[in-house]
Amino acid sequence: MIQTLITIDPKLRSGKPCIRNLRITVYDILEMLASGMSYDEILEDYPKLTKEDIFASLKYAADREHKTILVPMSA
Repeated sequence: MIQTLITIDPKLRSGKPCIRNLRITVYDILEMLASGMSYDEILEDYPKLTKEDIFASLKYAADREHKTILVPMSA
């Protein structure tokens, strides 16, 4: 399901991951949540979004974090 909700189009928002080809990026959603906005506040401000879109953004970010490779620093 996340594959259909999160889209990447080089012509839209410089290729950043967006919600369903809207101009709202995963980063935008994460910033709103990090600033303390509730799901309901986000949905009120962006009526084209759904709760599933917010969950998909969180899942996408978690998957990206899980795939992060740590490179040891040399002394």
